Amino acid sequence: MTLRLIKQNRGRRWLSWRRRMAVAFQVAGIGGCLWLIGGLVFGEMGVLRYVAMRQYAERLEEELAVLQAQTAKLEQEVLRLQRDPAKIEQVARERLGYVREGETVYQLMPPVEELTPRKQP
Repeated sequence: MTLRLIKQNRGRRWLSWRRRMAVAFQVAGIGGCLWLIGGLVFGEMGVLRYVAMRQYAERLEEELAVLQAQTAKLEQEVLRLQRDPAKIEQVARERLGYVREGETVYQLMPPVEELTPRKQP
């Protein structure tokens, strides 16, 4: 007794069903890829967010460099005020109005017209 395996012809329905499943998987794959790409570009930590954060970091670095330069300048000013008698005298004359003994101070005042407020029509 010989055992014969006969393959049954499944017909057009089977082929069309397989094609539909293949197309469905392709559509699902393409849709998944598009979803992942959209998340990569527009997501919370996407490329657009990364670029914006990078620009913000660059602006902060520039601001930090400016502030460090100002800090260095102010530190030099403090050292001069602590150790340089000429600088101390200059500040005392400008801010406090000190004068040396024997000096005459002339103070110029603006004309009276400039002191009085103007009447607006």
